[in-house]
Amino acid sequence: MTTATAPLPARSLRRFAVLAVVLYLIWFFGYEYWVLPDGRLNSLLSNNIAATAAMVLRAIGFPARIAPDDSILIMMGQQKAVYVGDYCNGLVLYALFTGFVLAYPGPLRRKVWFIPAGIFIVYLLNVVRVAALAVNFLYSFKTVDFNHHYTFTFIVYGCIFLL
Repeated sequence: MTTATAPLPARSLRRFAVLAVVLYLIWFFGYEYWVLPDGRLNSLLSNNIAATAAMVLRAIGFPARIAPDDSILIMMGQQKAVYVGDYCNGLVLYALFTGFVLAYPGPLRRKVWFIPAGIFIVYLLNVVRVAALAVNFLYSFKTVDFNHHYTFTFIVYGCIFLL
C-alpha cells in the first residue's frame, strides 16, 4: 500500500522554501516601509562598521581614519577610500542569515544561540571586507569596484550559506 504523502526530504525542502519566502517578504516590506525611511538603524550600523574597520586598519599599521565631516567614510591617509552605505552595512546580511536559520528545519533552542553567533560572525566578516576594500583602494584602486561587487560578495554570501 502506498501513501499520498511526499518523502520527508521533499516536505522539508518545501517547508524551507515557503518559510524562507514568507520571511523574506516580511523583511522586505518591513525594511522598505519602516527601517529604511527611519534611517537610524542603517546610520548606526554604517557608523559602527566604518569606525571598527578604521580601528582594525590602524591596529595593523595603516593610516586609516574616519573623515571629520562624514562618519561613514574611511580615509586612507588623505584619500577618501571606502564609503559604508546603507546596503553595505551588513543589515541585509543579518536578515538573510536569520531568515535562513529560522526556515531551516531544526530545534528552536539551537537557533536561539546560533542566530546571534552567526550574526556576530557575519559582522566580523563585514568589518574585514570593508577594511580589505580600504587596503585594496590604497594599493590598487582600479580593482576596488570589481572586488566590492564580485569577490567580496561571493566570499561573504558563501560564508553565510556555509553557516
